[in-house]
Amino acid sequence: MSQQCDTVNPKLMKKEDISATIDWLKNKKDFLQFDVRPIKGNFLPAIVKKAKDLPVKGGITIIQNFEPIPLYETMKNLGFTHCTEKIEEGLYHAHFYRKEIKEDDQQELPLKPIVMPRYADIDPDVAKLTVNFWDHIWNKENPAIKLEHKLLLSLANAVGAGRIKQATRELIKAYHLGVTTEEFDEIFALFVWNQGIGHFSSEIAASPLFKAYLLIKDLEKKNKSRSEISTTLTEKFSERNPETGFNS
Repeated sequence: MSQQCDTVNPKLMKKEDISATIDWLKNKKDFLQFDVRPIKGNFLPAIVKKAKDLPVKGGITIIQNFEPIPLYETMKNLGFTHCTEKIEEGLYHAHFYRKEIKEDDQQELPLKPIVMPRYADIDPDVAKLTVNFWDHIWNKENPAIKLEHKLLLSLANAVGAGRIKQATRELIKAYHLGVTTEEFDEIFALFVWNQGIGHFSSEIAASPLFKAYLLIKDLEKKNKSRSEISTTLTEKFSERNPETGFNS
């Protein structure tokens, strides 16, 4: 059995941090347990709901068939630290301990990836490679390319490859991070230029991607805040929407 904790390198940890981690891990058997392996859809909202109900010094153990790396930042934004144990091949227990109450949802990037469990259904090693690759691309420390610019590049690549679901999600995340409608205007003008009027008219203008873009512009004209618009976008183009989600 191996462990991967919030403070990964003991050599860089203060003695009190090591002691604190050891102390709360002693109580992991008393944590609320939530096995998300049977859930094939988006289990993140259910985890967040349970986590928000926990008091300081409370804990929750998430059971998954791969290391739930995308969950770490979400839980950190709610005031949790973590330590994940690999119990055996294809079985992980991620223990989260609440150090403080934090509920600033605006820190949280919307539409986190939920397809990871499906890779585990194929092969746990494939899931591990995919999660670590995702972490390297999207959670890289001190990246040369800002996250919002990466999302715009990913948006453009997705449109070029015909992956409109992905493109819509990248647009929503980029807007959440501060990309302006003027920047989106220029991006969509480039789509017309690079792919042609005919392709734009038949494939993009009627797509959920274009609907999300128009919705942003319309809500801004109504003086809605970026936070309100982000919430509306996330609700309207979530996994429950068959045009953009993985679960119709």
